[in-house]
Amino acid sequence: MMLSVMQSVLGVASGALVGFSLGLVGGGGSVLAVPLMVYVVGVREPHVAIGTSAMAVAANAAINLFNHSRGGTVIWSVALLFAAAGIVGAFAGSNLGKMIDGHRLLAMFALVMLVIAALMLKTRARSGIPDVKMDWSNFPAVAGLGLATGTLSGFFGIGGGFLIVPALMFATGMPIMNAVSSSLVAVTAFGLTTAASYAWSGLVAWDLAAVFIAGGIAGGLAGTAAARHLSARRGALNVVFATVIVAVALYMLVRNISLP
Repeated sequence: MMLSVMQSVLGVASGALVGFSLGLVGGGGSVLAVPLMVYVVGVREPHVAIGTSAMAVAANAAINLFNHSRGGTVIWSVALLFAAAGIVGAFAGSNLGKMIDGHRLLAMFALVMLVIAALMLKTRARSGIPDVKMDWSNFPAVAGLGLATGTLSGFFGIGGGFLIVPALMFATGMPIMNAVSSSLVAVTAFGLTTAASYAWSGLVAWDLAAVFIAGGIAGGLAGTAAARHLSARRGALNVVFATVIVAVALYMLVRNISLP
């Protein structure tokens, strides 16, 4: 698609918001990017918005992963296994997702988000285990949830951070700050897998992806700094995480269920 000057400006601003969310909670990339592309920038085809957001979010997630890794909060052994298992599921899920009406796909994901928000609020008081290690006791849970999360990520056309963070916490008991940081490995991997599938079908707007990535760099730096500040307050980051999910989910439901 050919972007107007106004669309480019809106794309950079939207990308900054997406980057901030990824840096803050490790998720919200495509969940925010897709509605922003459709309702703010003006992308008319939902599947193009999904494919383009997957590409932009993967790039922004990689940049935010670098920012978090400098703080030593990424648990690489867990993150890499989770991502590897999820790539298989993301490829299969993305092919299935392209067969379903785009608006219905967004509404379905909004319902999943509300369930996740409730679970995050329920467990907000848990401090977690800061020195988690990858071993045979948690291998099945990490690999299994990675595969399941990757499938849902590809199916809904999302980076999957809102699914990955709680999955990592459930599988290993790690604190949310480590889960947010480690989730970005899988968000990058899932996003690239999904984006490759959509790009093969000609459903990626490369110029829009570029301006989103540009805006996301600045937003990501601010989000990472905010996450480190909130992680020092017990349960605060969980509450922020859940609040963002609920707000976006309700907006998506209103916009998609009301469609004729």
